[in-house]
Amino acid sequence: MGAVGGMQIRLSGASLKNMAYITMFIDHFFAIILLNYLWMTAVDGAWDSGLTVIYRAGRAVGRIAFVLFAHQIVEGFWHTRSRGKFLLRLGLFALGSEIPFDLAFSGVIIDWKSQNIFFTLLIGVLVLTLWDRLAGERGAVYGVMRWFVLLSGCMAAYLGNTDYRYMGVLLIFAFYRTYDRKLSDKVILSGIVMLLGTWSCNCLRYLDAGYTVAELFQVSMREMYGLAAFIPLAFYDGTKGRQLPKWFCYGFYPAHLLFLYGAARYIGVM
Repeated sequence: MGAVGGMQIRLSGASLKNMAYITMFIDHFFAIILLNYLWMTAVDGAWDSGLTVIYRAGRAVGRIAFVLFAHQIVEGFWHTRSRGKFLLRLGLFALGSEIPFDLAFSGVIIDWKSQNIFFTLLIGVLVLTLWDRLAGERGAVYGVMRWFVLLSGCMAAYLGNTDYRYMGVLLIFAFYRTYDRKLSDKVILSGIVMLLGTWSCNCLRYLDAGYTVAELFQVSMREMYGLAAFIPLAFYDGTKGRQLPKWFCYGFYPAHLLFLYGAARYIGVM
């Protein structure tokens, strides 16, 4: 919690979620509507320079969303009454969001090349659940098992082509490990995870496509715009706030993807 001009500013968990929804919608608007328009109007493969700047600015704003969601999913993990039901909800919405996700980003009903963010959140919470359970056991073997769980979750996210892949799982884990730590600790660890996680993942995916390690590092730096999420997080007061209904919190994701897909089809960019 912080102060500006002598005034105390407090942000509840509900406020952070609302910011996450807004920045996510901005990100997906540019990724679905404007990106398709840029490709449709490209001349010899080159995009309009002015719209390209706007596109990159919109996607930069969108980097904030997942950091906020990762933070709030860890808050949910610690405060939920039933972790089993929490996992079940994430799993159901992961399945229910896949067709809207594939339609919006690929234009097809099923695309195995990429899976929606709920799968990343599901894997992340499953890792935390198992890690937390094993943490209560003594012995070196349980310590090894905990790290095996984390590695398995990262592999599942990468091989399953979930959104943000293993960087997303590691960011959730980073918020878990720094839950009771200073904001500066959260910023440092999250920044390391976001940069190195994205960079290493891009290297695994694109080095064979002719990109250099340096080029992929430069592209991966764009993920660091997400550190702006720590500005509102600095004012988080730890309260739940007036929450929107759960059906809205979970249903907004597939609903807004279907809306943007329909809008893209209607204006003829998809």
